[in-house]
Amino acid sequence: MSSGNEKIAIIGAGLGGAVAGALLQHAGFNVNVYEQAPSFARLGAGIHMGPNVLKIFERIGVDQKVKDISSTPTHWFSRDGITGDYLSRIPLEGYGATYCTVHRGDLQAIQCDALQPGTLHFGKKLARVEDSGSDVLVEFEDGTSVRADIVIGADGINSRVRETLLGEEKPNYSGWVGHRALISADKLKKFDLTFEDCVKWWGPDRHMMVYYTTARRDEYYYVTGVPHPAWEFDSTFVDSSREEMASAFEGYHPIIQALIESTDTVTKWPLFNRNPLPLWSKGRLVLLGDACHPMKPHMAQGAAMAIEDAAMLTRCLQETGVSDFGTAFKLYEANRRDRATRVQTVSNANTFLLDQEDPSWVYGYDIYAEPLKSEYAA
Repeated sequence: MSSGNEKIAIIGAGLGGAVAGALLQHAGFNVNVYEQAPSFARLGAGIHMGPNVLKIFERIGVDQKVKDISSTPTHWFSRDGITGDYLSRIPLEGYGATYCTVHRGDLQAIQCDALQPGTLHFGKKLARVEDSGSDVLVEFEDGTSVRADIVIGADGINSRVRETLLGEEKPNYSGWVGHRALISADKLKKFDLTFEDCVKWWGPDRHMMVYYTTARRDEYYYVTGVPHPAWEFDSTFVDSSREEMASAFEGYHPIIQALIESTDTVTKWPLFNRNPLPLWSKGRLVLLGDACHPMKPHMAQGAAMAIEDAAMLTRCLQETGVSDFGTAFKLYEANRRDRATRVQTVSNANTFLLDQEDPSWVYGYDIYAEPLKSEYAA
C-alpha cells in the first residue's frame, strides 16, 4: 500500500538514509532526503557490505554496480596479530549474494544516484523538528523549512531527531579509538609478503582489520580498535601518525609493520555507542540505524543494520500506508529490535569470527523472506 500524496522526510543521507529513500521511492512513496553536509566527498574509509545487504541492494537495482566497484573476498581470515597463526577461516560465499568490501565514498555515490533527481538536498542541517499531531514541521539552520507527514531520523549517533524523542544525551565513549588509513597497493609490492583480501589481526587488547576497497585491488585499507582512556578532543577525529601506529602495534606481525611503514596519512576516531533505547518512534517520528542502535564497528555490520532497518521500515509502510504510520512504526520495531540488539551486543563485545563459527545468522539473513511479526511482539 503506497501513495504519492503523503510526504516523507528523511533526515540524513548516510547509507541508511539514502537507501531508505531509494527503497521508499521504488515502493511509490513521496520522499525527500535532507543532508547537512554541503556535498559528499570521497573520504578515506572502507566498509563491508555482506550478502544480507546485497539482497536489499537488488531491490533498488544497484547490486551489480556495487559488485563492479568492490573487492569480493571469498574468506574472512582471523589471525593472531603477533604470531600470524590462523584463528579462523570463515567462508564468505554461499549466503545467497556476494560479500563486498568497498570504499565508503564510492558506495555512497551509487546510493545517492539511486534517488530520484531533485529529492536529495544538501546543506540542510536540522535545527528543529516539531510534531503538531497532524503533520511535522522540519526547520533547517539555513532558515528554510518543510512539512511532512512522517519524518525518519537517519542522522547518526548524535541524531537531533532522537533528541526530540528522548532528550539530549551524549553517547557513551567506549574507551577505544579506531585508526583509519588507505594505502596504495603499489607501496606493498616491495614486501615479500602476502596481503590477504580480508583479514582481522587480533592482539590481546587490540586489533587491526584490513581489506581491499576496490575491484582493481589498488587500495588497501586498515581500521584498528585500540584502547584509549579518554577522548580529549572536540572534533570527530584527529590526525594520527605512523609513529603513533608503530607504538600501538610494537612487536606485532611483519605484515602489520609493513602496513604501518606504508602509511602516509592516518586518522584517529573515537568509538562511541549507546545503550538500547526505550523506544524507536513517537508520534510521526521514527529512527533508524545509528540514531537508535549505534555500535562499535567490530562486526563490520553497523551500516548493514541501518540498511536492514530501511528495508524493514519500507516493508511495514507498504503494509499499512503512511496514513497508519503508528502501526507501521510498531511493526518495524517489533521486527527489528531483537536482531539489531543482538548484533549491537556481539559487535560491542568484539568476539565475532575470532574463532571458527557459522556466521549464517548474519550473512544468510534475507529480510524479505522473514514473515512479519505482529506489532505487539515488541
